[in-house]
Formats: sequence, structure tokens, C-alpha cells
Amino acid sequence: MSQSSTPSYLKRLSEVFVAFFLLGFTSFGGPAAHLGYFNQEFIKLKKWATESQYAQWVALSQIVPGPGSSQVGFAIGYHRAGLVGGLAAFVGFTLPSFVFMVLLAMFGEAWQGSSWFDGVVHGLKLLAVVVVADACLSMWRSFCKSKATACIALFSAFFIAFSPFGLSSLIVLCLAAGVGLMLPGTDSGNNETLPKVRFSGVYLLIALVLFGASFWLTDGLSGLFANFYQAGALVFGGGHVVLPMLSAFVSDSVSESNLLLGYAAAQAVPGPMFTMASFLGASAAPAGASLWVWAGVATLGVFLSGLLLMLGAQSLWQKLSNNARFRSIVGSLNAAVVGILLAALYHPIGTSSLQSVLDLLLVVAGFAWLKYKRPSIFWLITGFIFVGIVGA
Repeated sequence: MSQSSTPSYLKRLSEVFVAFFLLGFTSFGGPAAHLGYFNQEFIKLKKWATESQYAQWVALSQIVPGPGSSQVGFAIGYHRAGLVGGLAAFVGFTLPSFVFMVLLAMFGEAWQGSSWFDGVVHGLKLLAVVVVADACLSMWRSFCKSKATACIALFSAFFIAFSPFGLSSLIVLCLAAGVGLMLPGTDSGNNETLPKVRFSGVYLLIALVLFGASFWLTDGLSGLFANFYQAGALVFGGGHVVLPMLSAFVSDSVSESNLLLGYAAAQAVPGPMFTMASFLGASAAPAGASLWVWAGVATLGVFLSGLLLMLGAQSLWQKLSNNARFRSIVGSLNAAVVGILLAALYHPIGTSSLQSVLDLLLVVAGFAWLKYKRPSIFWLITGFIFVGIVGA
């Protein structure tokens, strides 16, 4: 990416931050819902990347450890405005939930139980169903054009929805890669490769050095960073998996009631679930220490490894993409990604959002509105917030 035109670059950079910041306030529903929002906002409306590139980023986020939706958002920002753009996307998307989680640690349970707030959250959860359903349909049309890819997508969806395994997403991606290896005719339908990442080897080296050093850091802020960095580096499966790991690290300094409050809040607030680290870091701060500093160090620790690994893995993926057989594997992985989103649409998004027949009718109406009128994300959010408050 050229930065020869500074005003143009700064404009792209500000666009990245503002777009992700607004989504950070409104993206309820967890990682799969976030992927639906990203697809709607950045692929369909803003056209910052293609469906093929987006599907590859999603597949990568499922393969490497770390916060999946944040990794995809970081990759989109990097593609749009370089490394600073990736950081702008990450900060914008994470900042709202970071602030909320720290305030929650400061003020405790005083905010919970408000009927209007519960109504807003419910309305936005219904919107998440609509957005993810639209993303599933769009990606199905792009990546499930053959019987083989359609079968891969459906198998992946059923396997994840009913599997007892904690790493079911990783398992289906490995199986899909094996199918793609045996069926070289199963191509991605697009030979387009991911955009080039500069200095990818350096990012990978930094990630590995920090991981090794983390075992030598045990006290104070450095120990907090080390523990949360290890958690972020070892977690496959997203926020629901990292929550109990993070809780274990601070169990000696945070009460059980506060742990449960943070666990519930991480699933209720918009933005990445990994910001439970923000709550736990603030809650673990010793007397007299700044809660914001401790929360910031914990948040940086849990996200950093995943973002570094995403850059390194993307470059390796790009080098492999020139191989025809690997492109066949990519086609199968893209189909598996569709299955992953379909499974998430059923659970946890659908099962946690649809509480009545009226909810289902509202979702159908919202889907028709989105499909045939293509309103901006602002009007979608406003409409569902209104519905949620009225129904509260």
C-alpha cells in the first residue's frame, strides 16, 4: 500500500477507525455475529475486500489461536490502511467494550436489571440473527456452487452444531482440507490471493519470543501480561473457551461473584468477548493501582499474540496459494467456513436470541428488509433497538 498521498491515507485510516468503532458499540451476539456484521459492512457495502479474501481471513482466524473476529477485523484494517489501519480497526472495535468492562469492574452490579437496557440488548441480538443469516446466504452462493462444496458446508454445520468436541471448528477445517486435497477439482472459484503482508516473519518471531519470555515473568504487571498472553496464544475456539482460562489466572485476587459477573458481562456487551480480560485486569489491580492501566495491560496481553499470528499466517497462506492443489484446499475451507457460520446461526445466536414466535417474525421481517431494501447498518441498528425497547 502506498502512502504517497498523505491526505488520502489519513482519510482511509479515519474511515477504518470510525467504522470499527461504531460496530464496537453495536456488535452484539459473539464472534460469529461479528463476522456477519463485517461481511455486511466491509464486503457488501464498502467493498473494501472481496468475498474470497474475506472467506480466507475467516478460515485463517479459525486455524490460528486467538480472538477470531478481532483477527478478521484486524486483517481487514491492515488490507485497507496498512499496519496502522489494522491497529485502528482493533482499537476501534475493542475500545467500547473495554471501557464498559472497566466501568463494570469499578461500579459492580449497579447497572444490571434495567428493563430498557435488557430490551436494547435483546433487539440487537435479533439483529445479529438477521445479519448472520444474510452472510450465510451470500457466502453459500459464492462458495457452495458444486455438490462437493455444498456437502462440505452442510457436514460442517451439522458436525459443529451437534459435536461434543471443544475444538469442533478446527476439526472440520482439517477434515475439509483433507477433502480438498483428495478432490483437486474443488477449487475456490477464484484464484485471487490475499494481499501481501510486509515483515510477516518478524511478526511471527515477536509472537514466539514473547511466548517464551512469558514463562519467566511472574510478578506485578509483567506477570499479568504474561498470563493473559499465554491464554490468548493457546486458545482455539474463541471467547467461550478463553473465559474459564482467564478466570483461573486471577482466581486468587478476584472474588467468585466478580468472576461470574465478568463472565456474564463478556457475553452481554457488544464487541469481542476477549475483553473479559479488561474486567479481570481491573478487578485484580492492587489497592492504589490504576484500574485502567491494569485493564489495558491484560487486554493487550490476551489480544497481542492472535494479531501477530494472523499476520504471519496470512503471509504463509499467500505463498501457498500459487499451488493449484492448495487452491482446491482453499475452496473446501471456504465451504467449511459457510458451515461454521450456519452452525453459529443455530447456536448460540439463534438459540439465545429467539425467545418467542414474535421474535421469529421480527427476524423474518428484518431479513426481508435487509435483502430487498439494503438499508445502511445505522438504520438496521436503530430499527432493532426501537423494537427491543418497545417490547421490553
